[in-house]
Amino acid sequence: MTQQARGNFDVKVTPLEPHPWQQGGLGRMALDKHYHGPLEGGSRGEMLTGGDYSKGSAGYVAMERFEGTLDGRQGGFALQHNATMDQGRMLLNVVVVPGSGSGALQGINGQMQIVAAGGKHTYVLEYNLPQA
Repeated sequence: MTQQARGNFDVKVTPLEPHPWQQGGLGRMALDKHYHGPLEGGSRGEMLTGGDYSKGSAGYVAMERFEGTLDGRQGGFALQHNATMDQGRMLLNVVVVPGSGSGALQGINGQMQIVAAGGKHTYVLEYNLPQA
């Protein structure tokens, strides 16, 4: 049975030293997030970016590892991001990485919607967990 968790999160994005091969609008960022609500805890990850955000056309890929609780279940899992912005229109896909669940979140699968508006970030996590 699919369950849903909704809440908000804070994120700090810090530029990292680029790899020697990075040039022409490519960037690398560290992610430090704290989720609030049914998903409570922190995550850290890394994002690779490309394009020109000032012109509204760019993209990113990212991996992050969450550790904390989901609806009271202690554990962790990884999230994989793939996003493209074309003249300001955003296409975003965030999925729970299969096989990445640990603790009471072992076996989790699902996807996350993220909305960034007015300087605030919210999430909707639709997920399934095996019966305990």
